Amino acid sequence: MTDQERLDALEVALNNEMHEREFYLKHAARTRNPIGRRMFQEIADDELEHYERLKELHDTWTRQEKWPASLPLKVKDTAIKEILTDMITQVEDQPESDTDDLKAIEIATDFEYKGTQFYARLRDASRDPKERAFFDLLARIEREHYLSLKDTEIYLKDPEAYFTEKEHHGLDGA
Repeated sequence: MTDQERLDALEVALNNEMHEREFYLKHAARTRNPIGRRMFQEIADDELEHYERLKELHDTWTRQEKWPASLPLKVKDTAIKEILTDMITQVEDQPESDTDDLKAIEIATDFEYKGTQFYARLRDASRDPKERAFFDLLARIEREHYLSLKDTEIYLKDPEAYFTEKEHHGLDGA
């Protein structure tokens, strides 16, 4: 991958992160479900941090015309798993999700799947260890978002199936 192709990829990533953030904020404001609101807000915050790190990287790389040697490229971990766990433990206290919530989760799942694949391709195309590590981290966070959203989708569609799959009790005949 050439330096120009990397910069072009970073610009695509910047646009995707901001587009996804706007999507999550819109659905955080729209949903009646407080846990769903927290989940959408948390992912929106994660996407903003990704945007800020990518923007910092893009700006520095453009000035130096190479991967920055000293730029701190750490990204905080996501708390999305904890929010999903809260949602499951507070099941009685939540209003039902509506079809718009489910549709938003399906769209978001697709965003996150594509993001995982995109960052993994950038990681795999790089020979620089710092660059590989950075894109690997972003790919793993996007994958965590994806998996949590898939769990949420399963839960909203069929809570009993979700609990059966996740808790694995009662299936051995005991």
